[in-house]
Amino acid sequence: MKKIYYPILCLAGLLGTTACDDFLDDKSPSVVTPEDVFKYEETANAALIGVYEAWRAACQSQFFGDGVYYAADVCGSDIERHPEKFTNQPARHYPECFYQNGSYTNQYNLLGYLSEAGGPYTVGFSIIAPANSIISNTRDLADVKKALEEGKPNTASQMYGEAVCARAAAYREMIRIMGDLPLATPDIVTDGLVSRYIIYDQLIAELEKVIPVMYRVGENSSMTKNKFSRTFAEGMVARLCLDAAGYQTRRNDMTYYYGSEVDGVLEGDAVHFEDLGTPNSSANASYGRPDRWRQYVEKAKKYFKEVIDNPGSAKFYTTDPRKDGAKGQKFDNPYQYFFQQMNNLEYADESIYEYAMTQGVGNDARPYSFGRVSSGGGSNAFPCKAYGQGRINPAFYWGMFDPLDKRRDVSVCVTGSTGKGSEKLIPFNPGSKSDGGGLTLNKWDENRMANPFAVKQRQSGINGPYMRMAEIYLGYAEACAWLGQDGEAKPYLALVRERSFPAGKANTDAFIAKSGSMLKAVVDERGFEFAGEGDRRWTLIRTGLIGDAIKNIKTLTANMIAGLETNGYYQFDNGNFISAYVWTKLVDAKDSVGYRLTTQCPEGKEDDPILFPGWRGQNDDWSAAGLKCGVTEANIEKNLSAGNNTNLAIKGLFTYIDPAGPEAAALEAEGYTKQEYGAQLVSNKAEYLDNLFLDYDYQSAPVYLWPLTPNTILTSKGAITNGYGFKQE
Repeated sequence: MKKIYYPILCLAGLLGTTACDDFLDDKSPSVVTPEDVFKYEETANAALIGVYEAWRAACQSQFFGDGVYYAADVCGSDIERHPEKFTNQPARHYPECFYQNGSYTNQYNLLGYLSEAGGPYTVGFSIIAPANSIISNTRDLADVKKALEEGKPNTASQMYGEAVCARAAAYREMIRIMGDLPLATPDIVTDGLVSRYIIYDQLIAELEKVIPVMYRVGENSSMTKNKFSRTFAEGMVARLCLDAAGYQTRRNDMTYYYGSEVDGVLEGDAVHFEDLGTPNSSANASYGRPDRWRQYVEKAKKYFKEVIDNPGSAKFYTTDPRKDGAKGQKFDNPYQYFFQQMNNLEYADESIYEYAMTQGVGNDARPYSFGRVSSGGGSNAFPCKAYGQGRINPAFYWGMFDPLDKRRDVSVCVTGSTGKGSEKLIPFNPGSKSDGGGLTLNKWDENRMANPFAVKQRQSGINGPYMRMAEIYLGYAEACAWLGQDGEAKPYLALVRERSFPAGKANTDAFIAKSGSMLKAVVDERGFEFAGEGDRRWTLIRTGLIGDAIKNIKTLTANMIAGLETNGYYQFDNGNFISAYVWTKLVDAKDSVGYRLTTQCPEGKEDDPILFPGWRGQNDDWSAAGLKCGVTEANIEKNLSAGNNTNLAIKGLFTYIDPAGPEAAALEAEGYTKQEYGAQLVSNKAEYLDNLFLDYDYQSAPVYLWPLTPNTILTSKGAITNGYGFKQE
């Protein structure tokens, strides 16, 4: 069946957003502004700045900072978790665990992250509406027509392309979160929900049209990494194609179509699905991939390769460009360098696009929500409070990471900050900050900023990483693997993997064999590369590997806890031990190693309890840093602990020390204190094992989606309804 959708256009001001100023009106928003406004570069650019600000705000509030991302994406996978007690945060934890196998979707009071005013639906259309306005009023300009005819970019065509990219990025994140949506283009607005494949096809076609008339990142002085470039557009087509090709949960009460747009008809052929697992009876939903998945993957492969062959100014380091530090610091970790650049408030060399934040302004999730935790106060602390919504599953840290993988210590840390300039071991007991919650994310840490901001929490100014070269290489390898081209996939998997290991130690062939296939190896590698960044959950869903991954982590965790309970330790297959106790001592690292903020642990120094694990410690001089960022001497004296014992020396983290043996006695004689550690996992088994994807049966369609809000449904006058068992009011 095919259905014609008639155009509905609405006049508004330059940055107007929707009919009746209401994103939740019965028509999805689309805006057309007077064409003559866009004849002038200054006014067109002003409109584009407005779109970027709407996009940045949406990323921070919903897509890649707070909101539903905060609640589920960054803590709802097999490798990532939340810090607090399950029953304390039902609005986060039930959506995170697939609504208890779909049986809790009708509990609307659980969904505390879907405000009418600022939820993903509203903020998404706050980008799409003005982007549509710019598209409508630039596509017929003489310079744009000339660019399209010649296949060469100019200023006008670049603006046109940036608006198309903004619209595509917003829709991509909204579909990932909510599934099927209304479609709003400059010409067409649907009354109700549209098959997500129609939207995918429309977005892909529009991006392919503008790619030749956009500049690559860094191609000229204006193409900085906080602007959508040709490089970004090519990467976004590849992303959309992998998404469209992948497994997704869909409503059983909708019929799905591919896109057409022939003679005003949006609906093309019906989509037939290759289903995986079983339908979810509680949610009336099924889980499968479309029958044209191969065509999407072939296109993804093409565009990933376009970026690989011409990445503009984006780089991929296989060696660390830094020299040894002035105080003897060893680096030798190109993966670490990416995050150090971000902590320095620089555009990272490997980035294709970052959404920009400003230090001291607004509400920044890094490192507050997704970085190394701190128990400091909200202001004038060293560093200020970092809550730590995203944490890491212990079985992933000890059991899945190869001990030689240099990404482990960059990604995960066992210590946080007191907020008074010293380090502390984070308990596994449920909690937040460095007072509980277990293993912290470690990629962003105010301790290691070139100019740390101690004035106030959540204002670090660290950008949001949204697309970088590692994703392009692994995306290309994944596309090849889906197409059965393992030989073509392997060099790109190896390129990403081997740069994070000592020379000759990555054992890529053995890793592929252990994973079971090239595809699974690429997906596993993506987990190590993007650990703690909220990528894992969606990657497992769209590749159909989510059930197996959940089963695996639950088995690993059950074995770990059983071993700790029975023996006081557990040894994983990779050789690592996790023990009921560890031994710690606060020391002055400046005296012993010359610096407090540690780097990559040098080879041969793995027995040094200060340098191993690496990439932790504290800022070398919080007093100077505080003065530099505007904290008064009085506040520094008040909020910074006296003394120089800033770093935590740790023994027994990956090896077993018998609490009653001579090694333990010797450590205690040296001033080390025995601390309960793995034993806390046993006493908190309910949090770490029982509630991990509570009641998910590994087979039913996973209900990872979020509902549309009541006002959206109400004002649509019946055109929009919720599926998946969600309430309609």
